[in-house]
Amino acid sequence: MTRIKKFGLFAAPALALVALSGCATSFKADVARFQQLPAPAGQSFTIVADDPRLAGGLEFAHYADLVGQRMAQTGYVRANDPASADLIVRVAYDVDNGREKVRSTGFGDPFYGGWGWRGRWGRPWGYGFYDPWLFGPRGYTDVSSYTVYTSDLKLKIDRAADNRRLFEGTASAQSLSNKLTYLVPNLIDAMFTNFPGQNGENVKITLPPEGRG
Repeated sequence: MTRIKKFGLFAAPALALVALSGCATSFKADVARFQQLPAPAGQSFTIVADDPRLAGGLEFAHYADLVGQRMAQTGYVRANDPASADLIVRVAYDVDNGREKVRSTGFGDPFYGGWGWRGRWGRPWGYGFYDPWLFGPRGYTDVSSYTVYTSDLKLKIDRAADNRRLFEGTASAQSLSNKLTYLVPNLIDAMFTNFPGQNGENVKITLPPEGRG
């Protein structure tokens, strides 16, 4: 095995992490949905923050617009007057502080090449090339750490007339990114894939790369 091939074995884990961290990778989310929504027939809706800490901000307004666009594509209509809306759509989102994970790749004795003789029957044995600068000490272990963040989007829909719950959904994902500007739009897309879905379903949604970063 050549020095270049050996180096490739050590570099592979690092290259894999680089690929995972890029925005060109697919986005994968777990989506759980419970619903008793009537078929869309032009019912009006308004969107509110289910978490008071999110209410009133420009950031929430941006994500609420994305949810509103997806609701409209489904067949509902955003109410001009929130007080007269047929449906109340409650939205909340969050990302945690992350958990550190460690990945290690070890080799017990990277000795290759060379020839000698040993044993009763004079069998050949191999030892040989070893480069401490490239491989480090014998029993070398490559250890790398990275942080994985868990994000989630919660969506609830109530009938305004009697506050009856018609829909509950959660989309969650693990990612090397903690940027809400990347995570929330993807979670919204996952939530509205085949919306409203089957009552009681838990599905895995994979979205193609869209260049969000």
